[in-house]
Amino acid sequence: MNKPVTFVPVTEGKQLEDAVDKLENGNVLLVENTRYEDVVNGEYVKRESGNDPKLGEYWASLGDEYINDAFGTAHRQHASNVGIAEAMHKSGKPVAAGFLMEKEIQFLGEAVNNPQRPFVAILGGAKVSDKIGVIDNLLSKADKIIIGGGMTYTFYAAKGIKVGDSLVEKDKIDVAKNILEKGGDKIVLPTDNVVAKSFNNDAEHKVVEGDIDDGWMALDIGPKSIDEFEAVLKDAKTVVWNGPMGVFEMANFAQGTLKVGEFLGSLTDATTIVGGGDSTAAVKQLGVADKLTHISTGGGASLQYLEGKTLPGIAAIDNK
Repeated sequence: MNKPVTFVPVTEGKQLEDAVDKLENGNVLLVENTRYEDVVNGEYVKRESGNDPKLGEYWASLGDEYINDAFGTAHRQHASNVGIAEAMHKSGKPVAAGFLMEKEIQFLGEAVNNPQRPFVAILGGAKVSDKIGVIDNLLSKADKIIIGGGMTYTFYAAKGIKVGDSLVEKDKIDVAKNILEKGGDKIVLPTDNVVAKSFNNDAEHKVVEGDIDDGWMALDIGPKSIDEFEAVLKDAKTVVWNGPMGVFEMANFAQGTLKVGEFLGSLTDATTIVGGGDSTAAVKQLGVADKLTHISTGGGASLQYLEGKTLPGIAAIDNK
């Protein structure tokens, strides 16, 4: 922007108001972290995260227009996104989405509601419980749903495949069973895994197909699964990826995640969208981030958007 930026280490009060009054046209004022409003005199009062209407009204009084460009907090109902927008509406001031917010809505919205086909979703991560809503929503929208990461083994348990000491959410086995019944051959699971003696990068490990013996835990997808996933992805026109295929932070169990990221970077004719910390870290580590269509800045926000939920921070905007 090449503009002066003034920082004020407060979120309300005379110092902030004076800084606003002195602000010249085109210059930028950066305010302290709004979450500090959650603690007053050592007491946790949640003024920001609880969407205190008076706080939203106060911030709205400081400006003439409100642009929300924070997609990463769009799933939160805070004073700094919903409260300020509502107060702006009441006072007749304009509220709009910023360019990043617009881009997130465009790519995630198109991917879920109007994808070019075949549409493939890749969902990883440790827990089925974190992705149930996404899977349920995408079952009727995606052509294939590839599942990897720790949540794989709850699906294995649902299919009667032995999981050894792998992570399993026992209270979600019936949920996984139901998803498999509804999804049929739309659900693609790993057929082989890298298993280890303990949850440690230096642990003894090997590749096994099918059942996993007691005393071993699966920490990554195997080479055959990588090939099978790539075969599903090669003809895709829309791909959404959220979540690692294994324990990405351990080098010996990061290959599944890295190989998926590398392959996505080669899909130049497809719309490729990546979200989630480990998935994003993988494509950046591989140097293929610039070959992807969009990397989402929202963790929880992008997941809830993929679930089909209405995000409060977006709902509060006039011009999306």
